[in-house]
Amino acid sequence: MLPFVDPSERRKEKRHSDGLLLRPDIYTGPVKPWSHRRRLLAAAGVLAVVAGSLAVWSAASKGAKVPPLATYRNSFLTFKYPAAWSPSVFTEQTLHFHPMVYLSTQSTHDPCRTVAAAGGGTSTTCGWPIDRLATGGVVVLLEDRGTPLFSLANFAGAPTRIGGRSAKVSTERPGTCRALGGDATITVAIARPLAGNWTALDACLRGPHLALEERQVRALLGSIRFLAS
Repeated sequence: MLPFVDPSERRKEKRHSDGLLLRPDIYTGPVKPWSHRRRLLAAAGVLAVVAGSLAVWSAASKGAKVPPLATYRNSFLTFKYPAAWSPSVFTEQTLHFHPMVYLSTQSTHDPCRTVAAAGGGTSTTCGWPIDRLATGGVVVLLEDRGTPLFSLANFAGAPTRIGGRSAKVSTERPGTCRALGGDATITVAIARPLAGNWTALDACLRGPHLALEERQVRALLGSIRFLAS
């Protein structure tokens, strides 16, 4: 069971690192017609929601091409994201630092560095896998966290459901992502069936296209499907 750690304190954490890993995939489903008028209206409402979700991935200008999507999958969950965002997986064995995957529009590096510690040995500190967001840049961290005192009610943000689970989503400008040169911070907490545990997503965004970037992050959240508890 993992203790809670605030994203703003991530650079103070410790670990040992190894390598990188990438993964991709897909899902489609049938749509059935309804015979009664009320059901037709309900179906029309569902189709409107689906159409709205698809529109999220389109560019801001009318008639622009829909950006291609990629799919990330591990043994715990799967989701879709813009193919222009590259995934990076760093395997860590450190207290408080257990990221599943990073996504970014720019090149990433190992988020941790090891230096000589006072009195001998070494000390490892971990942060984000980029030093500063470029113009129009995005960096996303997805990980599982835990603490015996966890309660979704203690998190700021609007209540919602993600992947069938209760969640809270908060957006601040600039929030803690100011440290990376970001203009907006999106923080998400998704409750897990395991007591004291949740799935966290932190996203740092930089303008000038903040509205589009926020829609892309929310579309990613809407595509999450959990494969395990």
